[in-house]
Amino acid sequence: MGHDHGPPGGREQRGRLAIALAVTVVILVAEVVGAVVTGSLALLVDSAHMLTDAGGLAVAVLAASLALRAPTSRRTWGFRRAEVLAALGQAAVLVAVGILVLVEGVRRLIEPPDIPSTELIVFGVVGLVGNLVSIAVLASHRSGSFNLRAAFLEVLNDALGSLGVIIAAVVIATTGWQRADAVAALLIGALIVPRALKILRETVAVLLETVPPGLDLDEVRSHLVRLEHVRDVHDMHASLIATGLPVITAHVVVEMDCFTSGHAPDLLDRLQECLATHFDVSVEHSTFQLEPETHAGHETTGHG
Repeated sequence: MGHDHGPPGGREQRGRLAIALAVTVVILVAEVVGAVVTGSLALLVDSAHMLTDAGGLAVAVLAASLALRAPTSRRTWGFRRAEVLAALGQAAVLVAVGILVLVEGVRRLIEPPDIPSTELIVFGVVGLVGNLVSIAVLASHRSGSFNLRAAFLEVLNDALGSLGVIIAAVVIATTGWQRADAVAALLIGALIVPRALKILRETVAVLLETVPPGLDLDEVRSHLVRLEHVRDVHDMHASLIATGLPVITAHVVVEMDCFTSGHAPDLLDRLQECLATHFDVSVEHSTFQLEPETHAGHETTGHG
């Protein structure tokens, strides 16, 4: 537990997520008030959507706070995986919301309800302005973690929803074509679902301990074997604990005289330096078991 496993820029990420959450809650309250005052079903449905997103952002803030906690003897990685779980939950909700939007959009194409265009424009603009503020807060750091990416997608989803509401309201007000609302909803769903599925796939891959993207273990193994005194590399495992924290463990078979001539410490340094600097994905947390060729007979599991 002597190494720092804290998330890079973790406190700043939490601050940005908290700002986005506050803006979302303000928009949510405004839309609920608007739905009560105007009796608009569209606004009520959108406010329910905002409630879902506010919940997702609240989970994101909680996950970012947990990720800052130091490792313990029980949780050796701390709560770094909390960001992955939060992103997984947000992505799953976004997929579900997107599918519901698509289904409801098709239903409204068939049976378009009467939409109060004036009220929709007013509250659509309020929602869009608020979401643009959240986008500005999150945009520059959205690649910092799975959690931020999922939160950014939630806010982007809201902004697209507000923009769609405004465009649909303008079309309805000028042409009377009530199906504009359904068309806007279908377009938004078509944009959101693929992006949410991508985050869902990536977070599931992390939880299944899949090799981090951009890291080829065959290439890593062949490169390590070419180091002086190394005879073989086996039982190599690589996974991603959280954003920016890839790890590799491996058994390295070395020449017997490494244990008597003092080469072992220098070789260990070179193995770790190789993983940290040679490949496109920098692996700064690696664990190697150095062993002589005679150790193979004592292995209890097959070599990977």
